[in-house]
Amino acid sequence: MTFLSPLPPPIQRKSLGDQVYDTIRESIVSLRVEPGSMIYENELAELLNVSRTPVREAIRLLVSEQLLDVLPQRGTRIAYISERKVNESRFIREHLELGAFRLAAKLWNQEDHAEVSRTVHSLIERQEQACAEQRVELFLQLDEAYHRAILEVTGNLTLLQVVNQMRGHLNRVRFLALKQFHYMNEVIEEHLGLIEALEQGDEQRTVQRLAQHIGKLDHELPELRKAYPHYFVN
Repeated sequence: MTFLSPLPPPIQRKSLGDQVYDTIRESIVSLRVEPGSMIYENELAELLNVSRTPVREAIRLLVSEQLLDVLPQRGTRIAYISERKVNESRFIREHLELGAFRLAAKLWNQEDHAEVSRTVHSLIERQEQACAEQRVELFLQLDEAYHRAILEVTGNLTLLQVVNQMRGHLNRVRFLALKQFHYMNEVIEEHLGLIEALEQGDEQRTVQRLAQHIGKLDHELPELRKAYPHYFVN
């Protein structure tokens, strides 16, 4: 199990348990560990150089998100990518984000949200660099940060939490899609168009551009299942 390395020095705002959870989850979402692989509590604790307690708690949370499966008498397995779960998560994400981005455009004020604008444009610049270096995992992390920065404009913390959980299943497919279809440049252009519409407070154009941005999965999913059949179930 070489997909993990010892945790870096503690981040002040995050507990040890949160860091362990984030590290294991990111390894699952970015497919550094393949669906169907077995993982073991003792080995995870040793690799991360932590006690078994935060690892056990992280596993419990990831089981509740259905990113891990507990197999009686056998151990814990990285869940296969469920097409049903992906489609359910996509439905929730689309409806939540379309409403949230519309609200963000309605609330947008150049003076009040100047810092958000700078953050978003900085993230796009970093995505351009990640694209140039073909660093797909970093690109997806920056994509997440881009969407999160805009969702935070709504001030709805519950929304942020729900969307984050929903994206665990979607992002494994999105990671595969970025590798398979090589459209990082297209995503960057869509991000530029989205922030432009937001900064103009144009609710309708914001929603239209977001719907186009997140609506690719219908034709992607069948092709990904064909290319990676050993990753999928149902």
